Amino acid sequence: MSTRLSSTKTQAALRTSARVCAELLLILVMLAVALWLLDRMWSVVWPLVLGLLLTTLTWPPTRFLRSRGWRPALAASLVTVVSLLVAAGVVALIAIPVASQSGELTDGVVEGVQKLREWAAGPPLNIEDAQIDQAFDSAVDRAQDGLGSAVSAVATGVSTVVNGVVTALLALFLMFFFLKDGQRFLPWLARQLPGRLATDIPTVTARVWDTLGSFVRSQAAVGLIDAVLIGLGLWVLDVPLVLPLAVLTFVTAFVPIVGAMFAGFVAVLIALVSNGLTDALLVLAIIVVVQQLEGNVFQPMIQSRGLGLHAAVILLAVTLGGNLAGIVGSLLAVPVAALIAVVWNYVREQLTEASAEPGDGDPALGTSVPS
Repeated sequence: MSTRLSSTKTQAALRTSARVCAELLLILVMLAVALWLLDRMWSVVWPLVLGLLLTTLTWPPTRFLRSRGWRPALAASLVTVVSLLVAAGVVALIAIPVASQSGELTDGVVEGVQKLREWAAGPPLNIEDAQIDQAFDSAVDRAQDGLGSAVSAVATGVSTVVNGVVTALLALFLMFFFLKDGQRFLPWLARQLPGRLATDIPTVTARVWDTLGSFVRSQAAVGLIDAVLIGLGLWVLDVPLVLPLAVLTFVTAFVPIVGAMFAGFVAVLIALVSNGLTDALLVLAIIVVVQQLEGNVFQPMIQSRGLGLHAAVILLAVTLGGNLAGIVGSLLAVPVAALIAVVWNYVREQLTEASAEPGDGDPALGTSVPS
């Protein structure tokens, strides 16, 4: 017996598809408008984000002082001053030597890339010189373009420096007020919202804060451990630029997966240029061992709750963030992805219908079958 398509079902399917497409298009338009507004307000949003990130790092000592009877303003002031002193010490002890050796670090990376180029041209790879030259020239051109842009920005970017100082000061003031009055925010927010929003928004905000704090503090701790262990390994092997490489390891720890690969690549290149192939392989072994310890020991011990994101999702988020907003996008990609996951999980909780299992009785009557 032949079958025919039902015109009623076909029309219903087309109408449903059209409605779904229209709703998705509306959502995409709203996202585009939100991103446009975010870009227009970035001068305000960026200090706010920095302030929140700093607050996640400085809230534990502030909470400790407040639990010991300190007034909120006094505890926030002390933590802010200590944070400034620590930052000044970092600049004096680390940033200045790193800046003085940055030229040597760049030259070492370029020389290491050149050695890799020569190695790839020989056996067993035997890559053609034309392909190597094309890829190498393209990389050099991009690096020169970036260097030229950086030089011009430094030469003509007095306003950029001023904006950076203003952003840092504003973030610092915001951190102080977050430490001082942060606990009042959720009750105040609940009083301003009507109906169910008075419960949903504060709950999501609290979960977002917990996730953000867990991520920032755990990444800082793990990055510090990685920097110390890898720095010790480089020091034992007498690899130059130990301090800059250790600092690079700590900073790139805030960009999961990609950051560790980049820092390790630079360290191996410097070891290859200065100490030879044997020490470069030893440095590679040290980095691999430290990364394995990080993934299997340090991270589970330090981070009480995971972000709930698969490694592939993290990699895609970092790539997308870097393409959209450069270094800032790479730094913020994983926290943003984790916060989106928090919101999505909460929405799923609210939309999930509890179903009674067979034999559980009638939920409406509150009865159940004895086991």
